[in-house]
Formats: sequence, C-alpha cells, structure tokens
Amino acid sequence: MSGIETYDLIVVGGGPVGLSTAWHAARRGGHRVLVLDQYGFMNERAGSSGAERHWRVQYTQKDIFALTLQTRPMWAELERLTGRRLIHELGSLWFGDTGVETNEGHIADTARAMDEMSVAYEWLTARDIEKRYGFTGLPGHFEGFLQRDGGAIDVRGTLAALFQLSQEHGAVLRGNEAVRETTPDRDGVTVRTDRAAYRAAKVVLANGSQANDLITPWGGGGLDLHAYEMALVTLRQRDASVPRPFWFAFQKPTEEDTNLFYGFPPNPWSTSDEVRLGPDFEVNALEHASRATGVPDPRHVERVTDWVRAHMPWVDPEPTGTSTCLAVLPGDPARQFYLGTAAGLVDGGENVVVSVAGWAFKLVPLFGRICAELALDGGTSYDIARHALTGPAVPARPAPGAAR
Repeated sequence: MSGIETYDLIVVGGGPVGLSTAWHAARRGGHRVLVLDQYGFMNERAGSSGAERHWRVQYTQKDIFALTLQTRPMWAELERLTGRRLIHELGSLWFGDTGVETNEGHIADTARAMDEMSVAYEWLTARDIEKRYGFTGLPGHFEGFLQRDGGAIDVRGTLAALFQLSQEHGAVLRGNEAVRETTPDRDGVTVRTDRAAYRAAKVVLANGSQANDLITPWGGGGLDLHAYEMALVTLRQRDASVPRPFWFAFQKPTEEDTNLFYGFPPNPWSTSDEVRLGPDFEVNALEHASRATGVPDPRHVERVTDWVRAHMPWVDPEPTGTSTCLAVLPGDPARQFYLGTAAGLVDGGENVVVSVAGWAFKLVPLFGRICAELALDGGTSYDIARHALTGPAVPARPAPGAAR
C-alpha cells in the first residue's frame, strides 16, 4: 500500500455529524483525521440543507429524551468556542389530537415523559392556543403543551462552527471528492475515491442518503433507508406583534397523507419577516436520493396553504418561495436512527462506524462525540443500544403515495 495516504480516522460525509465527528476526534490530539465530501462543504444538496431545524428536548422515547438533555451542554460549548449563537429558544409548541401516534411523537405520552424527566412545560387548550398565538378554527378537543426551552437551530451557523473547529484542530477537509468504495478488513479500511486511495484504521460513514452505496457492496443488501423529498413553503407574516414559537400540529391521518404540519417563526438571526412551514408527509419514497429535483409536490404546497387559510390569519397564504428538504429515514418508524459499528455485518466491520438517518440535527454535537468514541475507543458510555445496526436488509420500499 506504499504511496497511499494513511489516517487514523476517515470520515465519509462532511455534513453536520461528519464535521462534528472530525472535531471531536481531532481535538483529542495525536490523531490524523480526514473528512471527504462529494459535493463540497456546506452544500444544499443533502439532508442539512435549509436555514433552520427544530430544537427540542422532549421525546416520547425516554432514551432519546435523555440524549437531548445530554446534548444541550455540548451546544453551549460549541457556541462558546466559536462565538456563535446556534440555538434560539423560541419555545416548542405541540398541539392537536393528543392520542395520535406520529413520526414526531405522541403528545400525551411525551407530557408523561416530561413529568418523569422533571422537564417543565405548560399545558394548553385549543382556546388557550388561539388566544395566545392567534390560531383560529382549531377543533375544540385539541390540546397540547408549550416547552419553553425549544425553538430553532441555525443550520448554516452550525456547519460553519463545526468546519472552523475541525480545521483549527488539524483535521484535513477535502470537498468535491466522491468516495466510491470502502473496504473493511481486520486491520483497517481502504477508501477509494474518484481521485485517490486512502488507508485508515477506522472509518465513519456519515454520508446520509449515500450510505447504502458503500454498504451494499459488502453483501446482504443495504440498510433499510428511505429518502423523501419533503416540501418547504415560505410565507410572509401579516402581523408580527405576537412572539410565536415553533409549532407542530398533530392530527389524525387522512386517506391522502399523514395530515401533519409544522412551522417556524421568522428566524432571529435574520432580518426577514418570513415564516417557513412544511407538511410532514413521508410519502413517495425516492428510488435514490440522486433523484431529488428540488421542486416540491404542488399538492403538498397546496395542503400547507390550505392549512394556513384555515388556521393562521396572521400569515399571507400566498407563498413567496418553495423548496424541498431531503429526509433520510429508517423504514421502521420506531427505530429513529442508525448509529453504531458494523461489527458482525461484514469482515472488519468493527472498524466502521455508521451514523445515518433520522431527524438528528438536534443531536449533532453528541452524535459526533459518540462516533469519535466508537472509532477511537471502541465503545461509548451513551445509551445507543436501540439504534445499533441490526444487519443489512434490502429495503422494502413503500408503495407510491403510501404514508408510513
């Protein structure tokens, strides 16, 4: 293997988890770390596109709930080290049918989890929500809660902060270099790109929608991943006199879709008065993430604007812009994430760490630390047992138009 560049750790994917892994590994000193990204850093072609993500501590599942509580101090450290405010605590408002099971969680069970975890919240009726925040026409049985620590994460600020810290600690960052093959063995991993070949003791796959392109050649198919191109709709506020939180509306599914909607108020780090809304419809999975077009389904945009007309009089329902966000999710909605080593799945799998899928932006500082620990120490003290790789399996793709 003479002439091949060697590293202690190679990270495939320069998005938030990949850069967080590089930062945590490189800051420990004495480790040569390389990050490879096929599109270039801070691009808009992956799951980290867009300006904001929902920050929340509450989860229905108490093991993930514990992880978000452990993550918050890490966000504070990231902000302190870079002088950037990344989490804006605007509040997290969940309301609707309290017994509906959704991919976001379950209102009643989450309230019980907050009681058990001693996390404060305020319970609100439909009338409370209308009076305080200006929603109209909510069904009388709707209820929910406001958790004041929730809000929005500055996505681009986070990527810039992690890029900065990775560089400062000596990680080598190479963009516009596509990884074609990762071949693990008992002594390490060989990584081949469209430009060169590398050798590393350990590799972390944090390349989201492209993970199966590297995992499937090991044999046995790929992880059960599904990629969705989800609509985002930008609208202008008519009335900004009331400070509003992030909100998520839990509703019973229709024959057409999951009937779930969410919205961000204007971003505090922006001078814009625009709000951003989305339908949380996991339908029409892409055959491959490369099939994403960047153009939202017109019917999904219409569903959002209809919801605005019915319930949000302070917002102009005519979009000022539309876009999409690529979501890569496990086929099993109870799983949430894939996070762990590939030990037992392929020869040398103990030398590969995989962190892909799920709504994980809020956990970026922690997941980066966990990936670095798994790679460099061979284990972690954090409870990630439920997210372990259970074995590659050919994805059973949902039928077109079917909600998960």
